[in-house]
Amino acid sequence: MPSQLSPMTALQDPDAIRHFQSLIDACQELTLRHHTPSELRLYADGFIHALRRSQQLDPLSQRRFEDFIERWLLDPSSFFGPDGDPRTLFETERH
Repeated sequence: MPSQLSPMTALQDPDAIRHFQSLIDACQELTLRHHTPSELRLYADGFIHALRRSQQLDPLSQRRFEDFIERWLLDPSSFFGPDGDPRTLFETERH
Protein backbone atom coordinates (compact mmCIF):
# COMPACT_ATOMS: atom_id res chain seq x y z
CA MET A 1 0.00 0.00 0.00
CA PRO A 2 1.59 3.31 -1.06
CA SER A 3 2.03 5.85 1.70
CA GLN A 4 0.18 9.11 1.36
CA LEU A 5 2.12 12.32 1.50
CA SER A 6 1.50 14.47 4.52
CA PRO A 7 0.08 17.84 3.41
CA MET A 8 2.74 19.69 5.37
CA THR A 9 5.70 17.70 4.02
CA ALA A 10 4.53 17.07 0.47
CA LEU A 11 6.61 19.94 -0.87
CA GLN A 12 10.25 19.77 0.08
CA ASP A 13 11.88 21.25 -3.01
CA PRO A 14 12.56 24.98 -2.39
CA ASP A 15 11.51 25.88 -5.95
CA ALA A 16 8.25 23.94 -5.58
CA ILE A 17 7.54 25.76 -2.32
CA ARG A 18 8.23 29.12 -3.98
CA HIS A 19 5.90 28.29 -6.89
CA PHE A 20 3.23 27.05 -4.48
CA GLN A 21 3.38 30.30 -2.50
CA SER A 22 3.11 32.30 -5.71
CA LEU A 23 0.07 30.31 -6.84
CA ILE A 24 -1.77 30.48 -3.53
CA ASP A 25 -1.14 34.23 -3.26
CA ALA A 26 -2.59 34.73 -6.74
CA CYS A 27 -5.61 32.51 -6.00
CA GLN A 28 -6.33 34.35 -2.77
CA GLU A 29 -6.18 37.65 -4.66
CA LEU A 30 -8.65 36.22 -7.18
CA THR A 31 -11.03 35.20 -4.39
CA LEU A 32 -10.90 38.73 -3.01
CA ARG A 33 -12.15 39.86 -6.41
CA HIS A 34 -15.01 37.30 -6.24
CA HIS A 35 -13.75 34.76 -8.74
CA THR A 36 -15.48 31.40 -8.58
CA PRO A 37 -13.90 28.06 -7.65
CA SER A 38 -14.02 26.99 -11.30
CA GLU A 39 -12.14 30.15 -12.30
CA LEU A 40 -9.51 29.41 -9.64
CA ARG A 41 -9.19 25.90 -11.06
CA LEU A 42 -8.62 27.29 -14.56
CA TYR A 43 -5.99 29.69 -13.26
CA ALA A 44 -4.22 26.90 -11.33
CA ASP A 45 -4.36 24.59 -14.34
CA GLY A 46 -2.71 27.26 -16.49
CA PHE A 47 -0.07 27.87 -13.84
CA ILE A 48 0.67 24.13 -13.60
CA HIS A 49 0.84 23.81 -17.37
CA ALA A 50 3.31 26.69 -17.65
CA LEU A 51 5.42 25.28 -14.82
CA ARG A 52 5.42 21.83 -16.45
CA ARG A 53 6.46 23.32 -19.82
CA SER A 54 9.26 25.32 -18.22
CA GLN A 55 10.70 22.15 -16.64
CA GLN A 56 11.84 24.13 -13.61
CA LEU A 57 11.00 21.21 -11.30
CA ASP A 58 12.24 17.66 -11.54
CA PRO A 59 9.50 15.13 -12.42
CA LEU A 60 8.96 13.95 -8.81
CA SER A 61 8.74 17.50 -7.44
CA GLN A 62 6.36 18.44 -10.28
CA ARG A 63 4.07 15.49 -9.48
CA ARG A 64 4.10 16.33 -5.78
CA PHE A 65 3.39 19.97 -6.60
CA GLU A 66 0.40 19.03 -8.77
CA ASP A 67 -0.95 16.61 -6.15
CA PHE A 68 -0.55 19.21 -3.41
CA ILE A 69 -2.32 21.88 -5.47
CA GLU A 70 -5.18 19.47 -6.15
CA ARG A 71 -5.69 18.83 -2.43
CA TRP A 72 -5.30 22.51 -1.62
CA LEU A 73 -7.91 23.63 -4.16
CA LEU A 74 -10.44 21.09 -2.87
CA ASP A 75 -10.01 22.18 0.76
CA PRO A 76 -12.49 24.99 1.54
CA SER A 77 -10.37 26.09 4.50
CA SER A 78 -7.65 27.16 2.05
CA PHE A 79 -9.47 30.43 1.31
CA PHE A 80 -11.15 33.27 3.12
CA GLY A 81 -13.67 35.80 1.83
CA PRO A 82 -13.15 39.50 1.10
CA ASP A 83 -14.18 40.40 4.65
CA GLY A 84 -12.18 37.55 6.23
CA ASP A 85 -15.24 35.33 6.55
CA PRO A 86 -15.11 32.02 4.63
CA ARG A 87 -18.93 32.06 4.37
CA THR A 88 -18.70 35.07 2.07
CA LEU A 89 -15.93 33.60 -0.03
CA PHE A 90 -17.78 33.45 -3.32
CA GLU A 91 -20.65 35.75 -4.13
CA THR A 92 -23.67 34.10 -5.68
CA GLU A 93 -24.43 36.94 -8.07
CA ARG A 94 -22.51 39.90 -9.41
CA HIS A 95 -23.86 43.38 -8.72
